[in-house]
Amino acid sequence: MSEFPRQLNLILCWHMHQPDYRNYANGEFVLPWTYLHAAKDYTDMAYHLEQNPQARAVVNFVPVLLDQLEDYARQFKTGEIRDPLLRLLAREDMSDLSPDERDLLLDRCFRCNHMTMIEPYPPYRRLLKLFQEIDLHEDKHFEYLSGQYFADLVTWYHLIWVGESVRRNTELIPRLMSQGSLFSYTDRRLLFELYGELIAGLIPRYRKLLEEGRIEISTTPHYHPIAPLLIDLKSAREALPDSGLPETPTYPGGVERMVFHIDSAIASHEARFGRRPGGMWPAEGAVSQASLMQLARHGVKWAATGEGVLVNSLRQSHGQVPEKAEYMYRPYRVHDATQQIHCFFRDDRLSDLIGFEYAKWYGRDAVANFVSELESIYQRTDQGENPVVSVILDGENAWEYYPYNGYYFLSELYEALAEHPHIRLTTFTDYLTQCADKAAPCARVGELPQVVTGSWVYGNLSTWIGDHAKNRAWDLLCAAKQSYDLVMASERLSAQERAGASRQLADCESSDWFWWFGDYNPSHSVAMFDALFRSNLKNLYQHLQLPVPVALDHPISQGGGAAAEAGGTMRRGS
Repeated sequence: MSEFPRQLNLILCWHMHQPDYRNYANGEFVLPWTYLHAAKDYTDMAYHLEQNPQARAVVNFVPVLLDQLEDYARQFKTGEIRDPLLRLLAREDMSDLSPDERDLLLDRCFRCNHMTMIEPYPPYRRLLKLFQEIDLHEDKHFEYLSGQYFADLVTWYHLIWVGESVRRNTELIPRLMSQGSLFSYTDRRLLFELYGELIAGLIPRYRKLLEEGRIEISTTPHYHPIAPLLIDLKSAREALPDSGLPETPTYPGGVERMVFHIDSAIASHEARFGRRPGGMWPAEGAVSQASLMQLARHGVKWAATGEGVLVNSLRQSHGQVPEKAEYMYRPYRVHDATQQIHCFFRDDRLSDLIGFEYAKWYGRDAVANFVSELESIYQRTDQGENPVVSVILDGENAWEYYPYNGYYFLSELYEALAEHPHIRLTTFTDYLTQCADKAAPCARVGELPQVVTGSWVYGNLSTWIGDHAKNRAWDLLCAAKQSYDLVMASERLSAQERAGASRQLADCESSDWFWWFGDYNPSHSVAMFDALFRSNLKNLYQHLQLPVPVALDHPISQGGGAAAEAGGTMRRGS
């Protein structure tokens, strides 16, 4: 007889990531999503955890996101703003905008969920309607729009990208929303300064939650690379035997590059949060046996990935997969002769309910349904078992589809879970530590003889390799890496030049570029990420003091699809 009553261990993991939007050729931020999500989503996610003392969660911060947040904090501190949209918010005279500045504001300042972020605000709706009326005409005389129109437009855009918790706890946001129009330079400057305060306070807020034992903060290899592909491009065929591959069969020195990203992430985490990370959410939950063993060699105790990876791995080792309740709700030990790591697997159904479905529900009904789903798992699992359920999703993109940025849903969710008699909120590291000490009711640990390479998307790597455009991008990156290796071996660069080249290469290795290549993605987004990827590669050649290949002047992918999301489970930060 167990000394503990039977419980369901619930781990909520919020993954915080934005691609590196900096163009290192000129220092400018190409897209504003990092600071916008910081003001809206990262502030709200911290607030809900601060307001619920019994809440526990894992917050996964990708180091390249933290790099950008600190970059923005420095910009606000120095006044040297390198984001064009943010610069326009703080601009004193809006009457003499250049055509490019007007185009930028008209292109950017309606990019949001119109139903939840424009429709509730009549003054903002009027700005959109005026734009649409001009846009319908063949000549499109946007030059007739006044400086006041653009002042109001940039103000409203930044008002609706402020978190709901900030709106409810500051005087400025309600006052400006009530004012509605004719915003002055003083109004915009106050809003600009509020953004600066919010961004500067974010990392300290999360560090305080960590130090209080309210959350665990985990990390990801620094620049968000697809680890299995860096190590072995052919690993894509483990889950998809017919997957197309780049012409270059192997990414040169991939294991060493993976070690660089892991080491850099651990150093980043220690510097920012005062301790080593207990675990990692690998970029896109992409894992292989080799990549997990690399994490284990670096002292990482746990990793998390998608449910499809577990299904494929069990099918390979056992020939068939039992009912979900019989295999899903436990950690699995993955090991080789000398290393081991515990792997947790994302419950796709529960994660997707929060990510996509519950935004359409009343908050209280959504919470009740989620709790009911957990109670069903509790009842379906063996009576001698204490299931562990991992719910993992973006901590940013889902909430703009919710009324009030998910304010009521998240508040009531934490409250209901903390009060439930059979549900125990915990974190990955706390769970493993308490289980090892026999200080908590725990699930049996499963054994995986071999992990089949895959990710949270479909259980495979097709989102990042296999498509003609994706493979073309890999070939361009492999060629650049070969040049990098030759120059580094020559020792003709200074230490500072070598460090700059290494950082630029790491940025080029990010998963985000490969995500967007492919005809199924929207043309506008593909064009932006295509251009930024090629710019990064060009900048790498310049760091290496080599001629830039002509091939980098030509787009890799055209796009053309309608959906801005893949895999049906997580949204993208755009």
